[in-house]
Amino acid sequence: MHALDTMRSLASKAEVIHLKQREVLFRTGETGTCIYGLLEGSIRLTWIDSAGHKGHEDIPVGHVFGAGALVMKDHQRLSTATATSDCRLIAMNRDKFLFAVQETPMFAVQLLASIDSRLRDIRLSEG
Repeated sequence: MHALDTMRSLASKAEVIHLKQREVLFRTGETGTCIYGLLEGSIRLTWIDSAGHKGHEDIPVGHVFGAGALVMKDHQRLSTATATSDCRLIAMNRDKFLFAVQETPMFAVQLLASIDSRLRDIRLSEG
């Protein structure tokens, strides 16, 4: 089971977000209040690092992103998330996240595995 499966099982219809291609989900510097799981479509995260270099990451279907919003109070988004095709996502706020971890402790492990997989993919693509 993956983190997105747990998010899907706990989500209400109100937590499903539909984006059209080129719509922005969130922008760099905004306060983050939830994580997102990508059900369909594609999302690109873009940023400018401290040296002024532009970077990006394409989020694959089935992955979760934006987890910093759950662990840091007043978390500022480090990137801009833009739909590169029509998308369907699930949003999960901190309260629902804490409930998921309490009810399904493996969810936290699944979420960490998803993040680790994405970070490894980025590192391999840069190397």
